[in-house]
Amino acid sequence: MIILKLFWEFFKIGLFTFGGGYAMIPLIEKEIVNKYHWLTMEQFTDLVAIAEMTPGPIAVNSATFVGYKVSKFWGAVGSTAGVVLPSFLIIWVVASVFFSIQDNQIVQAAFKGLRPAILGLIIVAALSIGRVSIADHRSIIILVCVVGGILFLKIHPILALVVSALIGVIFFK
Repeated sequence: MIILKLFWEFFKIGLFTFGGGYAMIPLIEKEIVNKYHWLTMEQFTDLVAIAEMTPGPIAVNSATFVGYKVSKFWGAVGSTAGVVLPSFLIIWVVASVFFSIQDNQIVQAAFKGLRPAILGLIIVAALSIGRVSIADHRSIIILVCVVGGILFLKIHPILALVVSALIGVIFFK
């Protein structure tokens, strides 16, 4: 049954991804685009953009979007439950013991090892999405302006998204 498959795939993604939604993007791409072909790479790139712009965690938004695309309402419910349940269970367990082990050297060493791995997953996601998103010189100009505007001019990311959408309407219509 497709709803159980959606639940299981997103459960695995939620269970084995540390670092939040951005770190999940390469796993979602591998399973949803490459393995099951539930979305094309272009649809996946649009999914990431939509999940980023809408309120809520990117992982939950992505799971809900994919589930709905594949199997409407119940697909959305199944995939969303799948991606949320591991986090809920892990947080429940961790919260019950973390404060008693947070100063443990092994725990600290594990976190020091996980931090660069999470950054690596985020970079892989950015490169993967970049292959589809950067189609021509106009896309590169928008990318450079957004990165520069946010880093150097301290422009709010929401403003950068709104302006980029308007530029897209003007230049890509």
